[in-house]
Amino acid sequence: MISKQPEEFDVVIAGAGMVGASLACLLENTPLRIALIDQLPVNSGEIFFDKAQPKFDPRVSAFTKASKQLFIELGVWQDIAGKRSCSYQDMQVWDAQGTGSIHFSAADINQTELGTIVENSIVTTALHAKLVKLENLQVLPPFTIEKLQQIRLNGEQFLQLESSAGDTLHTRLLVAADGANSKIRELANFATKEWDYNHQALVTTVRTEKAHSNTARQCFLQTGPLAFLPLSPEADSDDQHFCSIVWSMVPEKAEEVMALTDDQFKIQLALALEQELGAVEWVDQRFIFPLRQRHATDYVKDNIVLVGDAAHTIHPLAGQGVNLGLLDVKALAEELVRGIEAGREISDVTVLHRYQRQRIGHNLGMMWLMEGFKHLFAQQNLTARWLRNIGMNSVNNVSILKNQLARRAMGLD
Repeated sequence: MISKQPEEFDVVIAGAGMVGASLACLLENTPLRIALIDQLPVNSGEIFFDKAQPKFDPRVSAFTKASKQLFIELGVWQDIAGKRSCSYQDMQVWDAQGTGSIHFSAADINQTELGTIVENSIVTTALHAKLVKLENLQVLPPFTIEKLQQIRLNGEQFLQLESSAGDTLHTRLLVAADGANSKIRELANFATKEWDYNHQALVTTVRTEKAHSNTARQCFLQTGPLAFLPLSPEADSDDQHFCSIVWSMVPEKAEEVMALTDDQFKIQLALALEQELGAVEWVDQRFIFPLRQRHATDYVKDNIVLVGDAAHTIHPLAGQGVNLGLLDVKALAEELVRGIEAGREISDVTVLHRYQRQRIGHNLGMMWLMEGFKHLFAQQNLTARWLRNIGMNSVNNVSILKNQLARRAMGLD
């Protein structure tokens, strides 16, 4: 249990997911005393893999080269790849309501891959295994923040954090990495702009008749985008028949699809992808969650900083959510280190606003790009369908523009 005499920290990171855990690792070689808190215990154990019957985490992320490089620098990529991951060299995007299509290729931009699909649980396990070895980090028992209060201690500004169990912590800086429904963002009264997409995302894992050939596929249907993301059942496997799917659709369609039997769902899913991968031979349990776009007007308030989904959530159609969060914590860590080297306080407003200026424009740009795509493909009148199909084919035929889009999505530009 946490001592009843409140412990003091320089930084408390709330949220031990991929974004919060990465920030803790990035601050390893600093003089800061850091605490990591979460509602659930941090898991530093091994994930069990049954090679005969692979059980995949339905939650996967498409990591860009920039994100992969961050994990390499943190020393956790070898552990991640040693479990399982699947790099893809090509991406096919097409409009099911017309003839428009775009084909992205890693070879066209002199890269070995466009991205890598990894299950979220594999990444967090690798990060947590590193966390428990950090000398300047204290991983605390489950701690659910119920109250925040600004206080003065010995002439310094601190935040007092109170848990639902009555435990208390003091910190000079609080980083909210506690997800889309951030309790800290709510308690600190950060203003947000948000709207419901009126879409739900269905996720599951499937085995297909044809090999995915290390290609990510995204088809824009009348009901919403459907993505097939390639998976590998184990490290260095030649089996290319597993995919993670993310199918975004209106609630009425989602309810209808969730009510299907597995056999009915497999048939409908294969038809939705236009039999690109043949029949769907096996399907795992299906999950569904609502989609909502949200962006905090400011990422910084006093000595509280928002990162990742606590600051911004976007439509999953391009898989950019976690990559934006990782860029957030990389920028924040760099600014904190710069501030320390310049002799500034850890909660110095100048330091924290440098982080905000770095990230807020980039994140908004990606959010509006995704919003534009979403509205573009939601239009079903003949004129809109004709224009977007002409546009997709035009982009596909202009290598400079297409390759620039690919590099931007990979975090290279």
